[in-house]
Amino acid sequence: MSETKKQTRKDSSDSNPVKSVGSPTLLFSPTSGLPLQNGLYTDARFPVQNMPIQTDVVWKRPKEICPFPQFIADGATRMDVCQGELSDCWFLSAVASLSLNPSLLNHVVPSGQGFQQGYNGCFNFRFWQYGEWIEVRVDDRLPTRNGQLIYLRSSNKDEFWSALLEKAYAKLKGGYNALNMGFPHEAMADMTGGVTEEFMVPPDHRKLGSFLRPLLEKGALINCANSRGSVEKSNEFGILFRHAYSVTGLETIKTKVGSVELVRIRNPWGKAEWEGPWSDKKGVEWNMVSAEEQRRVQRIQQEDGEFWMSLADFCQNFETMEVCHLSQDTLSESGIIKPWICTSHHGQWVPQQGPPQYSLTLLEEDDDPSDPELTCSFLLALMQKCARQRGMLFPVALHIYKTRSEWDASQLSLVLSTTKDLGYVQRRELVFRGRLAPGHYIIIPSTSEANQAGEFLLRVLTEKVNKTIAVDARGVDSSSVAPPMSPRLAGLLSANEAKDLFVKHCVKGPYCSPLDLYNLLTEAIAKGIFAGSEKKLSLEHCKSFVVLMDSKGMGRLDLTEFQALWEKLRKWTGIFMTFDKNKNQALDYQELPAALTAAGIQVDEFILQLISLRYSEPDMTVSFPGFLFLLMKLDYMMRKFQSFDMTGMGVISVNSRQFLHMTMYN
Repeated sequence: MSETKKQTRKDSSDSNPVKSVGSPTLLFSPTSGLPLQNGLYTDARFPVQNMPIQTDVVWKRPKEICPFPQFIADGATRMDVCQGELSDCWFLSAVASLSLNPSLLNHVVPSGQGFQQGYNGCFNFRFWQYGEWIEVRVDDRLPTRNGQLIYLRSSNKDEFWSALLEKAYAKLKGGYNALNMGFPHEAMADMTGGVTEEFMVPPDHRKLGSFLRPLLEKGALINCANSRGSVEKSNEFGILFRHAYSVTGLETIKTKVGSVELVRIRNPWGKAEWEGPWSDKKGVEWNMVSAEEQRRVQRIQQEDGEFWMSLADFCQNFETMEVCHLSQDTLSESGIIKPWICTSHHGQWVPQQGPPQYSLTLLEEDDDPSDPELTCSFLLALMQKCARQRGMLFPVALHIYKTRSEWDASQLSLVLSTTKDLGYVQRRELVFRGRLAPGHYIIIPSTSEANQAGEFLLRVLTEKVNKTIAVDARGVDSSSVAPPMSPRLAGLLSANEAKDLFVKHCVKGPYCSPLDLYNLLTEAIAKGIFAGSEKKLSLEHCKSFVVLMDSKGMGRLDLTEFQALWEKLRKWTGIFMTFDKNKNQALDYQELPAALTAAGIQVDEFILQLISLRYSEPDMTVSFPGFLFLLMKLDYMMRKFQSFDMTGMGVISVNSRQFLHMTMYN
């Protein structure tokens, strides 16, 4: 990639962002009519205030940092990605992986830009957002301290493409501060439009090579991490915990005593490498490899963040992997084998209309001689739109039904569902892998509550051609997917009435203690349709309500925390009213699973038995106050688990203090 290539993108008008077929949406104003100062573009829309550090920062253009800056010098490579003072290794590892595929990188970092002829201080980048490519424009002012870049930099001090790409991504997300901590799969999706799967590293290294090789050959981007310790501390061999690395290659290397399979890894810091066998620092094993063979695999012995490991050591030192699969749309110009055929659908959940449906016809089984059942493999990716703007993620799930024909949804049988193992999950994108025989199926993306409204992108990826269409008729019984919610929430007082009770009972100040809450709830329940149930309410219930909503560790709630608690209690009251079929102010054992599902919580039979033993009355039913108590505990523990689940893999690592805090203060 060079700066002399002609730029093929055509600029449009400045005032009105437009979208045209085959080109990215223009999110920010194009070149014509740029606001120029001293002949150079100045981006007034960049949120300069959203930075982790504010002191001693001087914004400088590259020509003020070095005498002969270049946008790209000697090609854009993974070595141009060196982390600065931001905790954005998740983004940097994705950039390093992207740099391995020039055609992909060229789409995100358009060529024809530079600091020579035509330079006006303006640079353009492209990112994928919810099925569309958008263009982000920034000026080339970068934050420095003592004349040095504070954030991302290239190993070549005269090169600035990676630093400007980081600035453009920060603008997309809301500022540099928004890049502190994140997940590689989000950045990889934003720069490729790919679908990301998460895997646990197999304990048997003999399976790792056969897993990685076809993925790398098909252009997949791979990142890995070790979550067995504290953030950015390292194990005895120098591998950092909770830090994103890029898997950049897999090679069979000839040595004097035979061949060995090694994996190549990149630390986006540009330093802090592996220090075990085959390392740059202590890897005496390289003495058995000829100089010619080392040149063939591009091995460089220096502290540059890149290193090699055996597959066995990889399995011992890494725990999780994120694999970004690319479709034929993304890889159309790369010459790489096209692994997936992708169809996309923009949809929405509409209250009172039931879940949307999509007809999937699998036409041809995979070319997999090891598959005796001749099935079609596929990936389903359900991405929630505008989750950051909503400030929340819905608990979502995917269900697949077998049907007789493409249009006949009258007789369905459930064949696959994400709720079987995951329940309803709160993720930006839920990805599900499956295999089914050729035939006709119905896909139903659902939320945990039938009255939630939101937009989504559903993508279906198959090895061979598939046919996926939206089905207008919503004939599936939605109660089999997400139990109906009662529109009535009269079981508890309104928010305004509850605020009056807060003022009445919390007389020692603007705070609510467990005893205050006990008196308040007793009066509130006695005034509603559950009158009499207040006798089942205990002070222990109210202690848990308080501590599980107490964000300050004070053992009491302020008005804002109380109102948030009341919103939850009213929501769960509506669920209780829906599933208390015989209206005896209690849930039977058989009614409990559906009620938990409506609240967005899935448990297996064993956990359900434990819940029944712990939270039921002597007659083995769950009272109204007991149900609120149970939902409060489950809701808190699930949210706490998700906050520690750094990789989204359903596995967490906590120290003894964190464990005691979770279990003792609840």
